[in-house]
Amino acid sequence: MSENSDAVLNIGTSAQLAVAMPPEFQPPESPDSNSPVQYFPYFDNRYLAVAASLNGGNVMATFVKMVVGWMAELGIEVSESALYQPMINAGLTHADSRLHICPTVFGERHAPSRLASVTAIAASEISLGHVIRALCRGVVRNLHTMLPSEGLKDAGAKRIVASGSGLCRNEVMKQEVEEAFTLPVAYGKAANAALGAAYVMLRRNSGRTEPEGTSEVF
Repeated sequence: MSENSDAVLNIGTSAQLAVAMPPEFQPPESPDSNSPVQYFPYFDNRYLAVAASLNGGNVMATFVKMVVGWMAELGIEVSESALYQPMINAGLTHADSRLHICPTVFGERHAPSRLASVTAIAASEISLGHVIRALCRGVVRNLHTMLPSEGLKDAGAKRIVASGSGLCRNEVMKQEVEEAFTLPVAYGKAANAALGAAYVMLRRNSGRTEPEGTSEVF
């Protein structure tokens, strides 16, 4: 990471959040398969705490694909790429949405049977903007439940360095990150070459070797 006081957040196809633990930290001898956080060796004999969610930008992509499919059934042809920005713009107008979406359509490693759900559905909050806001909020808050702000602060994090196309190209998602995490958030250019070391740890947990942000989700 760029500094020991930085946490790293990446939302590309999936989503990852990592923070370097204090020097004195030692992980459990027997990893808990039900824990959403895993620990990996890091620099200077330290450990990196990683929350790797299976649900990130792919949730938005799945929703877009669903809408395109519905439109096709109604005889309206539109490309998936044409819908992303209008959907994001709609979400920007509904910051007060009370609709709740649990976005775990792909399950989670620590809870593979957990599926997605929609609750708090009111007739006044079923517009596209309400749904997009709730969808982005759900993705961020799902990750926050895995590794909350308090856990980042306890590890010594003072800010979050954020990246990934699923986050940096989605202003609604960025707003929800800044709302959920009570730490300053720096995007894109704030990351330096040392960020790659954290990405290695993030990708190791999901069997990939490249930063998630290199894949396009829209």
